[in-house]
Amino acid sequence: MRKHLSIVLGLAMVASTLAAVPTMAESGDVVNLSIWSPTDREAVEAWWVEKLAEWNEAHPEIQVSREAIDRSDSYAYDNKIATAVTSNDLPSIFYVDGPQVSYYAANGIIVPITEYFTEEDMADIVPSTIAQCTYDGELYAMSATESGVAFYYNKEMLKEAGIDTDDLDSRTLENPVTWEEMADIAEKCTTDEHVGTHIIMDHGEGLPYALEPMYISKGKDYISDDGKTAEGYVDSEEAVETTAYLADLIAKGYANVDPIQDEFLNGACATMIGGSWEVATLEANASFDWGVTYYPVSDTGKAVSPCGDWSAAISRDCENVEAAGEFLQWLMSTENVATYAAAIAKPATRNTAYENEAMADYAEGPRALFVEQLNNTAVPRPRTPSYATFSANYAEAMTNIFSDAATNGEVDADYIQDELTNVAELFTEDYETYYAE
Repeated sequence: MRKHLSIVLGLAMVASTLAAVPTMAESGDVVNLSIWSPTDREAVEAWWVEKLAEWNEAHPEIQVSREAIDRSDSYAYDNKIATAVTSNDLPSIFYVDGPQVSYYAANGIIVPITEYFTEEDMADIVPSTIAQCTYDGELYAMSATESGVAFYYNKEMLKEAGIDTDDLDSRTLENPVTWEEMADIAEKCTTDEHVGTHIIMDHGEGLPYALEPMYISKGKDYISDDGKTAEGYVDSEEAVETTAYLADLIAKGYANVDPIQDEFLNGACATMIGGSWEVATLEANASFDWGVTYYPVSDTGKAVSPCGDWSAAISRDCENVEAAGEFLQWLMSTENVATYAAAIAKPATRNTAYENEAMADYAEGPRALFVEQLNNTAVPRPRTPSYATFSANYAEAMTNIFSDAATNGEVDADYIQDELTNVAELFTEDYETYYAE
């Protein structure tokens, strides 16, 4: 097994019936399974308590316990996994951020779970989740929830700038806002009191996560489809043009170079490239009329949107993979996915989950828009075991590029090219060192 623990230690990141599974040997012994997953909101913790009690009562032969790991220190969870990998002491099941599935699979840290999900299951699960959780043709993890990003707008600010918000309200998946329109809105809405748009979630994983669709829409993803090369992709002419478009919003003062928490909610920007989680925040707290429409598309490209979330995987140290697979299949049933998604306030990965009363809020409005994107335009981040290296270096490069644009008030294409070329070269070095045949 390839050991690449330096990457793990650096991570700061991410109604169907049960199908038949292989029959377990009847030894009379109790199988004890353990789960590690990050702590979450109170409703989610309560969900875990209820569901594990339900399973354990119905399955005295397979008892499951969970350790909730605090992520107030964003490295704590990943460091705990890294330590367990070294000591061969992983739990039976543990949760990993979506783009890291490939890393854990390539290094033999998690095992395939394809046999525990039927064709009917797979047809019900949104394509982006299947893609995110698949490596080298095998399913290695499964998610109950997904995420997305779209274009939010403050209707009051836009109307003051003379922009037709009814037009934005009526957009469809086939007619999203274009980059040109987004930049025009940002320009018209930038005033002494607020900027026109918000494009930076954070200077870490938020950058590759939220911005990748811009690159794909222009014609080149960050990394090749086979996950082996970034040269000719993240440093391509198309990528430089995409990055220049984003940097120009910063250079012209239409967007802030530093991520500002709740910038849109607090009226400090008129529009926002924002996550699906913002809907609940705005519904509960916004004092203004707002709307959300589909992720912006390049003027010549196709509609694409971000996705990805935490996924459950069976570790190589699990002593009874068959029992863990049976439990995982139950955990990801339609009923459980629906109630978990409702508790955590995220879109569900199973389309039949939306038939459950718990997911009634997703029938129409902003939440329905995110479900539509997940089924039609969502593309997971690159599936490569070197993703963590790419992500960290891309985020650093984009921070440098945006800072340069803000400082100089203009976009330097040569500087962009140099920064992105460096990202590609560092990816190549990592991939060829640890993963190339």
